[in-house]
Amino acid sequence: MLTSIRSGRALSDAMADTGRLINQAIDDLLPQGDGAYAKLTESMRYGCLGGGKRLRPLLVLETSALFGVGQSCAIRAAAAIEFIHCYSLIHDDLPAMDDSDLRRGRPTVHKQFDEATAILAGDALLTLGFEVLADPATHEDPSIRCQLITALATGAGAHGMVGGQMLDLMGENQTLDAAGIARLQRLKTGELINFSCEAGAILGRASPHQRHALKAYAHDLGLAFQMADDILDATGSEHDTGKSVGQDAAAGKSTFVSILGLEQAREQAAMLAGQAAEHLNIFDERAEVLRELARYVVERRG
Repeated sequence: MLTSIRSGRALSDAMADTGRLINQAIDDLLPQGDGAYAKLTESMRYGCLGGGKRLRPLLVLETSALFGVGQSCAIRAAAAIEFIHCYSLIHDDLPAMDDSDLRRGRPTVHKQFDEATAILAGDALLTLGFEVLADPATHEDPSIRCQLITALATGAGAHGMVGGQMLDLMGENQTLDAAGIARLQRLKTGELINFSCEAGAILGRASPHQRHALKAYAHDLGLAFQMADDILDATGSEHDTGKSVGQDAAAGKSTFVSILGLEQAREQAAMLAGQAAEHLNIFDERAEVLRELARYVVERRG
């Protein structure tokens, strides 16, 4: 069980464990095609297995551990969310979106292959994520699998991540206030973070009180994460972040940094990280890795 495997581990250990487990699961679940499909499968693997912190899978594994969920179930759900996340990055980097050349320290998928292949790789990863969740290997109870699929579809769709991306594109032509930016980022980034916490609660049949605590944690964590991202885009380097920086300012987008200023954005991010940790008090020391993660997202350099 995840509870016995992961209890008492520091965040660095948990991240290393997650990276190893999820990379293996992704490698096992991704197709290995040849012939006509070789370029597609190669681009899917390139987009998923080229690094990344695996923060969303970590959230799935750690929240699952709170409820003693079996490791194989949690890993499959964690891999599914990473497929969705990687699809979103591939599409976000496209010329029609952010037009980025660098991701995770190497060329983006459309640069390494071509634009059409990148679109199809993203499409294939999106559908694969739902295929994994629908498989009985993820959970023997079909009602649990349906809850996972519904929650992820809601978080990733027009009223979640995709809707947030639309608002982000619209933001290039209009000035947003802090509330508008918070709404945009709650959808674009926060909804998948919310699902990553909710997945463990669904798998573990958590009580409404427990699910509410995790939802509140995910809300504050998501905003803190995005504030830190905005700070890194304004102050970081490509070497540290592994991706292009300064693009928000170049595109004229409103960000937490442009609205609040650098120092206030840092203060707000730290405050939100503290709030996020407090929401986990009902789980006592079992949630220590999740508390450390809240601090990590605002202190990271990349």
